[in-house]
Amino acid sequence: MRKTTVFFCLLVLTLTFAQKATAQDSDTTAKPHESAKPPEAPTHFYRLDMVLEQLGPDAKVTNSRSYAITISTAHNDANAEIRTGARVPVNINGGTTPQYQYQDVGVSIDARNAHEAGGKLTLNLAADVSSVAAPKDPGVALPPVMNQNKWQGQVLIPIGKPTTVFSSDDVQSKGAMQLVVTATLLQ
Repeated sequence: MRKTTVFFCLLVLTLTFAQKATAQDSDTTAKPHESAKPPEAPTHFYRLDMVLEQLGPDAKVTNSRSYAITISTAHNDANAEIRTGARVPVNINGGTTPQYQYQDVGVSIDARNAHEAGGKLTLNLAADVSSVAAPKDPGVALPPVMNQNKWQGQVLIPIGKPTTVFSSDDVQSKGAMQLVVTATLLQ
């Protein structure tokens, strides 16, 4: 009887430890599945052709400037930037002795956080366009007026189709300014 009791005790202990070991094994196999990341989308490169258009009062293009940049859909991609312009001297002293401060004017375009969404390209786009306005009365020595159009937002661009992403009225005339972007997948 004693042998039978010892045998059953050992059998119960063995089964108890075996059950705990199996539970621990299943916990360790579950952890990699929980921490596994979903597969990342493949990285693609796009060429962004941008046309900055000035429109007259009749909504016809009176002037345009073209810019191009390449952007990646990689998550760790840095900003894509365009900078073009000049530093204009502005007399800040109204007296007889001129004192100048330089003002940046031109075009700045920043594109970042690009990724694909439903066959389209979405990205955060910022554009800043500034210029010196022509004086209304050239005979009067007044400080120059600085014009500025500034846009920033998350945009959605169909691939291969020109899309107006920003548009605003010109405060000095009855015209307008707009930015048209075409995204082309690079092979």
